[in-house]
Amino acid sequence: MAALRAPNLVFTVRRCQPEFIAPAKPTPQEVKLLSDIDDQAGLRAQTPFIHFYRSEPSMAGKDPVKVIREALAQTLVFYYPFAGRLREGEGGKLMVDCNGEGVMFIEADADVILQQFGDDLHPPFPCFQDLLYSPPGSDGNLHCPILLIQVTRLKCGGFIFGLRMNHSMSDGPGIAQFMKALAEIAQGATQPSILPVWNRDLLNARDPPNITLTHHEYDEVVGDDIPSTNIVHRSFFFGPSEVSSLRRLLPNHLTQSTSFDLVTACLWYCRTKALELDPQDDVRLMFLANARMGRDRFNPPLPKGYYGNAVVFPTAFSTAGKLCESPLEYGLELVRKAKDVVNGEYFHSVADLLVSRGRPSFTTVRSFIVADFSRLGFKDVDFGWGKAVFAGPALSGLGTFQGFTFYVGYTNSKGEEGRIIPVCLPPETMEKFAKELDLLLNNANQSAIDG
Repeated sequence: MAALRAPNLVFTVRRCQPEFIAPAKPTPQEVKLLSDIDDQAGLRAQTPFIHFYRSEPSMAGKDPVKVIREALAQTLVFYYPFAGRLREGEGGKLMVDCNGEGVMFIEADADVILQQFGDDLHPPFPCFQDLLYSPPGSDGNLHCPILLIQVTRLKCGGFIFGLRMNHSMSDGPGIAQFMKALAEIAQGATQPSILPVWNRDLLNARDPPNITLTHHEYDEVVGDDIPSTNIVHRSFFFGPSEVSSLRRLLPNHLTQSTSFDLVTACLWYCRTKALELDPQDDVRLMFLANARMGRDRFNPPLPKGYYGNAVVFPTAFSTAGKLCESPLEYGLELVRKAKDVVNGEYFHSVADLLVSRGRPSFTTVRSFIVADFSRLGFKDVDFGWGKAVFAGPALSGLGTFQGFTFYVGYTNSKGEEGRIIPVCLPPETMEKFAKELDLLLNNANQSAIDG
């Protein structure tokens, strides 16, 4: 079965008072504009990440809190905008006041050892709100810390690194780049191997704006979102056997589809069935396409070191009835077609739309959004204690929107490599979702036996 549950573990975390870590040297006092992709309404949310590290004998006597705190001050000399505060200009335009106020930092200790979290470490994490604590008033979009970092020592000598990021400032690859820089400096480097690049003007709207493509991701849709209260979180593992099972459901011409496309179509199908929507309702599947990656995405390419949001949300679009009544290949074909439309012009057209329409949010009503973080190297972030046991986004959802999930690279306790995918839904819907997923996988396996 693909569904995984977190251990029922309770422990105590003792936190010191939050402090602000400023750059170790004077940095420019200036105002820097974010890009028109950065400052759209849908990205104005806090995103949590969490990394678990084992005890490392060679680091005996070294305190991870001290090592990371000192490295953070040094890293902020290069990434000084993170030490500033966002503010809003005319027409809702976001900018960073690079005032050096600092990143919020919390030192903590937990009376638990890493082994108590279980052999398969995955979201949701027990006592998560204590492992990445948000002080009251710290998690707004404007005039608040752009980054919050908590380092929690464990009784076994391991530790937990938690980071909360204002998504307006960076996307997944951008924050992964910052974490790698922080880890390099923690290990003694004098500067990051990849220096940060601002250049946010590269993803600004044209003058005048010219919306050349259709963007269903920004359609205005009437309806209700899944409420952000009374939801449960569960993780689902997709390894080689799950992906192989899904491939058995496909006609020959689609069997070479990527595992990302296949798993995404599967989740969209199962989630839509579990929600039991009106068959005539429109449903959307969006995924994050990044300008840094893929053929012909952006020309000329974004400079190495760019750490802003370089993402768009290409959209597969269907009625709920058609998606649920059709075989898996129907949704898969829609996902593949959505990917095919992404090129440099798509990014420019999105920026033009955002400026022309007042920086709207992507459509959240009956939408499901996936972001593939499985190859961003979060697990390779090494502060000196080795690679992380688990590393990546800590929860599904983006702000109050519950239809957002991340694919995280993962090796389970059996040694199988795949993706861990956290999902959040109301309790009854979650049970239906897990059941639909089991049915789909079991039907695929039964077809193989019968065949």
